[in-house]
Amino acid sequence: MAKSIVEKEVVAGEKMNAFGESVWHREWKAAFPSSFREKTFYSEEQSCHHRADVHTPCGTTIEFQHSPISLEELQSREAFYPNLVWVVNGKKFKGFKVLKHLPDVDDHRLAAYEFSHTANLTLFRKADLERGKPRLLTLGHPELFGLKLTSHYFSFIWKHPHKVWYEAKCPMIFDLGGYFLYRLKQRPQLSGAYAYLEMIPRKDFIAAYLG
Repeated sequence: MAKSIVEKEVVAGEKMNAFGESVWHREWKAAFPSSFREKTFYSEEQSCHHRADVHTPCGTTIEFQHSPISLEELQSREAFYPNLVWVVNGKKFKGFKVLKHLPDVDDHRLAAYEFSHTANLTLFRKADLERGKPRLLTLGHPELFGLKLTSHYFSFIWKHPHKVWYEAKCPMIFDLGGYFLYRLKQRPQLSGAYAYLEMIPRKDFIAAYLG
């Protein structure tokens, strides 16, 4: 007989409670006052209830997502909660690796350039892309020389991504374990959005919603 989702999680070493919540899920909720947790709202338009993991007095809803979800579910929650933040358990990601520090992607000196969709930190001129002959440039190139790397922006690779997370309109935070979280961000480009990470101290993220 096939195992249920809960049973599979237990076999994988992740203990679940009666509500199907993992230890990771419960520990995250415990970081917030009990008065913030498990708030239920009814949607007249959708004719269903939504239960927020955490809903702060300032009106922010934080959803802790341990497993992948469908695009329909993601869009349903984002349509219902006016101010939603996703926190996803990235410790389960396969083929995911944080790579190199990046310069400020919004630096005005980069307006005429695009980041390449490779593991190496290279860029190319938009003008060359439009001509169909983009030439990869490193930060050591004379045109880019002097750009400083930030301490909080990073490139990454994800060989087997859950592509739904890239469709989120609300802030998407990956929890990879440790003292830092990583917000998924995307830079609009002619060659396709360039995905990168913004590193955020875990304690700062929690503190921002406790006030």
